[in-house]
Amino acid sequence: MRQLVYSVATSLDGFIAGPKGEYDWIVRDPTIDFGEIFRQFDTVVMGRHCYEFMIREGRSPKELGMRVFVASTTLDPEQHREVTIVGSNLPATVAELKRASGKDIWLFGGGTTFRGLLDAGLVDRVEVSVIPVLLGGGIPLIPAGRRWPLQFKDSRTFPSGIVSLTYRVGTEPAI
Repeated sequence: MRQLVYSVATSLDGFIAGPKGEYDWIVRDPTIDFGEIFRQFDTVVMGRHCYEFMIREGRSPKELGMRVFVASTTLDPEQHREVTIVGSNLPATVAELKRASGKDIWLFGGGTTFRGLLDAGLVDRVEVSVIPVLLGGGIPLIPAGRRWPLQFKDSRTFPSGIVSLTYRVGTEPAI
């Protein structure tokens, strides 16, 4: 079965974006092979905010070279034909994607989307790249909710000071 992998950059104090959604604080490290990272996926799931931010930045989801699913109850699918808009029951759609053949599925950004799929028991791995910066506020890695145990799988430190951490999601939420 395919795995759903939440792969995201975060500040040391746990924010995936600044207070206004900015990400200019993310350090670029030339030793990180993004091509290698992207090759493990053939599908990406993202929330509406991440998708709209990508569009505002002048980027096309086609650049990712993957099937793109966007969780949104407000976007009109006719206006966004390059992606699949999932207007209801995202967990059912993701469960179906996981059962289909293919590479792993990248859950890109969006703490709220992550929280919903985590609580539905669908996230298999969490890959967090900790950027050496303190933002002091912004969009949190994950909104408040119940706790989930994680099992350490791997870590890697890059010359820029980025620390990449990989965890497997536990099967039972912590109390």
